[in-house]
Amino acid sequence: MATEVNAELQHVRNYWANMKPKSPIYSFLLNDITLVSATKGQIIAHLEVQHVHVNSKATLHGVVSSCLMDWAGGMAIASTGLDSSGLSTDIHTTYVSVAREGDLLEIQGKAAHVGNSLAFTTVEIRHAGDGGKVVAHGTHTKYVKR
Repeated sequence: MATEVNAELQHVRNYWANMKPKSPIYSFLLNDITLVSATKGQIIAHLEVQHVHVNSKATLHGVVSSCLMDWAGGMAIASTGLDSSGLSTDIHTTYVSVAREGDLLEIQGKAAHVGNSLAFTTVEIRHAGDGGKVVAHGTHTKYVKR
């Protein structure tokens, strides 16, 4: 069953396609991320944990979780129709459980408020398809001067 592509999802996919080649770290760590849905202020994406995503303990590296907080917060802002997702001013990540190579993650980003100068987002990373066990969650604030 194909995912319906609404205006928000199309906008976010276009925004990501334009941003990705300009960001070496996103191109490296999030090359295979898939945007699966978007509504105004919210996105859902999937990422399979690959070898480049794990630490020396063979679990999802914290830097990848933080990168996902940054990325998903920005994509949630973009889903509101903005052509820029702003500049990060604050990111908090709480690590709850582990993910391993081969696990499929679901990343949900929500824009709680997008104002004239600041945007506030929340992000949750969870296992897809196994009851949704949370791997990490956090908040992300961005400067979005309009």
